[in-house]
Amino acid sequence: MTPRADVAVIGGSGFYSFIDDAVQVPVETPYGEPSAPVAVGEVGGRRVAFLPRHGRHHELPPHLVDYRANLWALRSLGVRQVLAPYAVGGLRAEVAPGDLVVPDQLVDRTSGRARTYVEHGAVHLPFADPYCPRLSRALAGAEGVSHGGTMVVIDGPRFSTRAESQDYASRGWSLINMTGAPEAALARELRMCLGAIALVTDMDAGVEGGAGVRQEEVFALFAANTERLKALLAGVIADLPDPDGCSCHTWADGIELTYEIP
Repeated sequence: MTPRADVAVIGGSGFYSFIDDAVQVPVETPYGEPSAPVAVGEVGGRRVAFLPRHGRHHELPPHLVDYRANLWALRSLGVRQVLAPYAVGGLRAEVAPGDLVVPDQLVDRTSGRARTYVEHGAVHLPFADPYCPRLSRALAGAEGVSHGGTMVVIDGPRFSTRAESQDYASRGWSLINMTGAPEAALARELRMCLGAIALVTDMDAGVEGGAGVRQEEVFALFAANTERLKALLAGVIADLPDPDGCSCHTWADGIELTYEIP
């Protein structure tokens, strides 16, 4: 019998494992293979699925991650709530390396990614507030976590020029990332809750006094904070709210969806 889970964690750069004594579950999807077999086990008294976004050995750059396959695979195992950690750059002085931030808004500046399950018919996703309010409150309630801010998502894999970074900051956006879209929208289309938590690993190129971003510093800071992040997520998972009745699920009530939800 295939193991089931009701909560998932999607690990980002440097975050490739989470669950002790997990069962590795290969999952086939209509959209291709997910980034890795899904690890299923117990965390905080809950059945949890873990999927490394970039693969178990970071084989996949951000623009080649199969986001549709990843989210569909998690939903097929019963997942209804997704916690999504991200490594991000800081764009404004109100954040600094080492900060943990729960963003409340998203700007998608990616291109060429398969960003929806809708391939025909009229299904328009309500997405004014891209993150689940219940999960966001749960994450923001953890010690040392701030709440609020806009995360802009770019294609990568290159980092921004100074001019691009200054442009994003001038618009009031505070965080920059390469994997947050279309992940959040796809989760919502599958009637799952998704909450994001961003670890600031560097200050982006346009921040005053910044020397530009290098991969080594990003990976080093994330590695130094991985155990902290894992402990935080385990504590949040133990006390997650019931997803029943959440608008992340009920938005599709009365709508004839033109795609399959497993």
